[in-house]
Amino acid sequence: MRRKLAAGNWKMNGTGENLAELSALAKAHPEPGADLLICPPATLLSRAAAAAPSIPLGGQDCHASASGAHTGDISAEMLKDAGASAVILGHSERRTDHGEADAEVRSKSEAAWQQGLTAVICIGETLAEREAGDALTVAGTQLAGSTPDAATGANTVIAYEPVWAIGTGRVPTVEQIGEMHDFLRAELVSRFGEATGNAIRLLYGGSVKASNAAEIFAVNNVDGALVGGASLKAADFTPIITALENA
Repeated sequence: MRRKLAAGNWKMNGTGENLAELSALAKAHPEPGADLLICPPATLLSRAAAAAPSIPLGGQDCHASASGAHTGDISAEMLKDAGASAVILGHSERRTDHGEADAEVRSKSEAAWQQGLTAVICIGETLAEREAGDALTVAGTQLAGSTPDAATGANTVIAYEPVWAIGTGRVPTVEQIGEMHDFLRAELVSRFGEATGNAIRLLYGGSVKASNAAEIFAVNNVDGALVGGASLKAADFTPIITALENA
């Protein structure tokens, strides 16, 4: 059985005053029935670890190198030192804003593993690719290119985020989500074998909120969610976590 995972990506949001939301989240879920992960800005990681030690934390990106002349970048070792146990890699906003390609995401994932961090690898198609009928091809190509050969259920999570649904309020139909997640599961099993392919968790991300969470979590092969805006406040994230616990 794959344990469900509710992951929150704060993106470029939050200052010290927002740490109260983490404390409220920890209080609302003292013994959660699903794994939790919050990925705040790197500036908040160490303070977040102190504010809510029971909630696992992650970074939003890391460099593929362990150290060096890379001004403004953050290494996996630095994330771990600040209190992270995971890191989001290959998010569509990184792929778009910073031109990250699959090979770079793969290298970053390997760097994360070297520090014992779980790599949350993001994939997903644009609206143009979806409308052209290329959604499965694009996602399959990104999955193959971004995921290293040594991926396991312990070191890797795959997050499917249709780019056109992130922060837009638009959500694929449950049939579209099911088709994609079943396809990704089949790809993982084909590449890694039954045991490993079925152990890697598949998250859905893209305008997940309290009103649609239960319906999304009922879809086959959806093992949780990577949530953006709704993870910023405990009052918004809590019903999503509860829906996952009850799925």
